[in-house]
Amino acid sequence: MEPDNAPEIFAAFFEGWLVRQEQYLEELQTVKQKMGDLREDDLRDLVNRVLTHYQHYFEEKSRVTQSDVFVLFSPPWFSALERSFLWIAGFKPGLAFRVLRDSVNDLSEEQERRIARVREETRMEERMLNDELARIHESVGAPPVSGWGRKRGRVVLAAAADEGSANCPAPEAIRSALENLVGNADTLRTNTVMRIGQVLRPKQNVEFVAAGTRLQLTVRALGMGKAAVAAAAVAPDESLQDSAAAAAAAAAARRRT
Repeated sequence: MEPDNAPEIFAAFFEGWLVRQEQYLEELQTVKQKMGDLREDDLRDLVNRVLTHYQHYFEEKSRVTQSDVFVLFSPPWFSALERSFLWIAGFKPGLAFRVLRDSVNDLSEEQERRIARVREETRMEERMLNDELARIHESVGAPPVSGWGRKRGRVVLAAAADEGSANCPAPEAIRSALENLVGNADTLRTNTVMRIGQVLRPKQNVEFVAAGTRLQLTVRALGMGKAAVAAAAVAPDESLQDSAAAAAAAAAARRRT
């Protein structure tokens, strides 16, 4: 059983994690400028270190899942813009293919075929998870989980406990279902990135991981009102900048309504 203050512990962890993430982005951008002079083993080592950093994030996040899964659907450590990207408490796995398309333009025909297969399998698993989320919504007769947050989630649990009917699952059953759902979604997120990486050559992997890291930090900077930092971070990748800008506009529109 994780401590009740796991979300607060994670928020502090996340701030330090972001600092290291920015350092990795700087390293990735530097390596991109001189990839022709580096050994492939050095490129693989850098990519592995960045992916291990992401894995650390998911390991710490799992503690929050076990402590208070509801907070992950509207996490206070994210800005409104970052929360607009959430799909089952994290980025949608399919986003990785958009990042790949915008960052790697020299895939071979064989690589294209393998990526297409991974994309289709990912879509199928996304649909299965969406169906499971819909079943949870229907079982409690509540609005979408994405709008619950910690307080709303507890209200729903309390209502389920008060209902006490055979048609309404027990509060712990609801919590357990959401914990499993988030865990499965996180597994799909990490597996999708890993499977894409297995198809790419070392130089392509650096481009892909750098683009994903840059997009995340760009959305973070825009969401926190650091537009100048965001613009500098994505200057080499206008397509990614457009994606983040469009998301920012959409989030602003939602806040006005």
